Amino acid sequence: MKQEIHLIWQEVLADISTEAALWQFAIIIAASTLAWAINGALRAYVMRNAPENWKLGIGGINRVLFPLSTLIFVYIAQLILAYWQHTSLLQLASKLLLAMAVIRLVVYAVRYIVAPGGLLKTLENTVSGFIWIVTALHLSGLLPQILNVLEDVKFSIGKNPFNLLLALQAILTILVTIFITLWFSRVVENRLMSAQNVNMNLRVVLAKLLRVFLLFIAILFALSAVGLDITMLSVFGGALGVGLGFGLQRIASNYVSGFIILLDKSMQIGDVVTIDTHYGVVSDLRTRYLVLRKLDGTEVIIPNETLIINPVINHSSTDHKARVQMPVQVSYASSLELAMELMRDIAFRHPRVLELPLPAVQIQGFGESGIDLVLNLWIPDPEEGSAGLKTEIYLEIWRAFQKNNISIPYPQREVRILGGQVKQPEV
Repeated sequence: MKQEIHLIWQEVLADISTEAALWQFAIIIAASTLAWAINGALRAYVMRNAPENWKLGIGGINRVLFPLSTLIFVYIAQLILAYWQHTSLLQLASKLLLAMAVIRLVVYAVRYIVAPGGLLKTLENTVSGFIWIVTALHLSGLLPQILNVLEDVKFSIGKNPFNLLLALQAILTILVTIFITLWFSRVVENRLMSAQNVNMNLRVVLAKLLRVFLLFIAILFALSAVGLDITMLSVFGGALGVGLGFGLQRIASNYVSGFIILLDKSMQIGDVVTIDTHYGVVSDLRTRYLVLRKLDGTEVIIPNETLIINPVINHSSTDHKARVQMPVQVSYASSLELAMELMRDIAFRHPRVLELPLPAVQIQGFGESGIDLVLNLWIPDPEEGSAGLKTEIYLEIWRAFQKNNISIPYPQREVRILGGQVKQPEV
């Protein structure tokens, strides 16, 4: 391999100022232009006519279609041109195009596995940099020398002799195996989550269990592939069991509680719940915690153990609607029946209020300053919040009360003078 790279660079230096180099540059430019045109037309046609469930595979093909198609054209031209002249530049271009295709395919898989964020950018840069460094070392002829140096660094793990090259190969094998496993589990998980005939909680449980199982099998396979004895994992398993029993008991409790919640269907994604002082919509159910999105847009991370040992109010367990209560006070001098009728009509006309159950107005009691009323209404979308709804209804009630001479009282105090002394009632 080193001798081949050396000969390629000798030919490049010899042909760089000749007509042979111009022919090779022209072939590279023509192949890139033709591949770009074919890639654009094919992508537009396929993405417009392909079924939705094919989009994932098509997305991966589109990312490598340009470098691979360019590589094919360059390779064909290389075979034809080799009868008349050197093709060293085309050979270098082929290796670079192959590295580009590998980088694009790996980065696409990384974006599919890892959620958007700082970690995704770091992984993309790391993978791309590693492949380009290996390609540069290979083209420069230094890669065999570096591999020999790594192989000469020897050490022992127990009774087994190792060297640094073997250790790096083992790490790379494990990482690649885990990467392929995560990609495959994400594909299966997406197919599983799209199965509408399966309960949502069951889908989440099966997806989590499948990922853990596949990762476990992948790690065992990778360890066996690099020559490690997997029987020593029994010692690790015993230590892990002791750790779960003592130091990690709360973490283990949260994981067990998470599977219990997912399986007993007490809560599902989209339910409106009250947990302790937090009221909101369940936006995600994880094996360790629950994500509760409050009506103001903030999210609360609640450990699953809290949901098992504390009371939880599920407002949409049997029916996905919620009651909204709006207290109103009217003065004793106002028409009580008219005030109650106006409140019912205003609530009934609002587009977010359900017709069944009907909005209702109840008398809560006779207060110090007026009669306490409460307007009860039901909405089908509690996850959208009720602050804006209350504002709109309260504003309509205020306008209707002013129009019909119904007053909303404010606290009043009477001062009586008895025997020349001023006595003020206690507040």
